[in-house]
Amino acid sequence: MRIDLHAHSNASDGTDTPAELVAAAVAAGLDVVALTDHDTVLGHAEAEAAVRALPAGRRLTLVPGAELSCHLDGISLHLLAYLFDPAEPAFAQERELVRNDRFRRGRAVVERCRELGAPISWEQVERIAGTGSVGRPHIASALVEAGVVASVSDAFTADWLANGGRADVRKHETDPAEAVRLVRAAGGVPVFAHPGAVKRGRTVSDQVIADLAAAGLAALEVDHTDHDEQTRARLRGLAAELGLLTTGSSDYHGSRKTVRLGEHTTDPAVYEALLAQATGAVPVTG
Repeated sequence: MRIDLHAHSNASDGTDTPAELVAAAVAAGLDVVALTDHDTVLGHAEAEAAVRALPAGRRLTLVPGAELSCHLDGISLHLLAYLFDPAEPAFAQERELVRNDRFRRGRAVVERCRELGAPISWEQVERIAGTGSVGRPHIASALVEAGVVASVSDAFTADWLANGGRADVRKHETDPAEAVRLVRAAGGVPVFAHPGAVKRGRTVSDQVIADLAAAGLAALEVDHTDHDEQTRARLRGLAAELGLLTTGSSDYHGSRKTVRLGEHTTDPAVYEALLAQATGAVPVTG
C-alpha cells in the first residue's frame, strides 16, 4: 500500500480542487490519501464525493483531516488531525476562530508588503485564494506575480513572509497541548507535522514533544521533504523513546510547491495503528 497522509486542496492553500486532488492521488498510484487543509474541513464533502464516484477498477481511500495552526513560546508549529468529528462544537469553534483571523492577518501582511514597496493588493490575493482560506502562500504567489520574488519559496525569507520576517504578522494560533486535547475530544488522532523543519523557522525542543506525547500526541511526521536524513534519524529515535508512531507524507500543495504526491509515504502498519485510535470519523473508500 502507498499511503500519503498530508495533502492540501484549494480549500486552503493548495492549487488543486478537492476532486482534482483525488484524481491526482489515483494517478500517483496511491492507495490512501489524507486531505489536511489548514484549519478547515470545507473540502471534505467534494473530496468524499469524488472518491465515491471513481470508476470501477480505481480504488482510493480518503482520510478526512486538517492541519492546525499552533503557537508556543514564539514558535509556530502545525498539528495534523485525522478522523475527528467535524461537528464536535469545541474543536469546530477553535478552527473557525483560527480561520477567521487568517483574513485579518492576511490584510495586515499585504499592507506591510506594500509599505515595503511590493506592488500587490488585497484584491489580487483574494483572486489567487479563490474560495480557499487566505494564507501566506497566496500572498507569496502575489509577490511572484508582481515580480518581487522569483518563487513562492523565495517569499518565505526574513525579507518578506518568514516567521519574524519584515512582513510577518501574528495570527491567532492554538496552544499545541490544547490542540491535542481538542482533537482527542473530537475522536481524532493528532500527529505533529514536520517537527524538525528548521528551514521554516525555530522548532520546539524534545521536551515540548515529550510533553505533547504525555498530552495524547499519537505520532511524529518524520519522512517529510523539509527533514534531512540526520533529522529523520533523530526524530525516529525520539519517537521510539516516547512511544510515538512515525509517519511519512508529501505535504502536497499542487503547483504551489514542487513536491509530488506520494513523495514520502506512511507504513501500512502505522496507518492501521492510527485508524485504531480514531473514534470521530472513518475513512471513505471508493
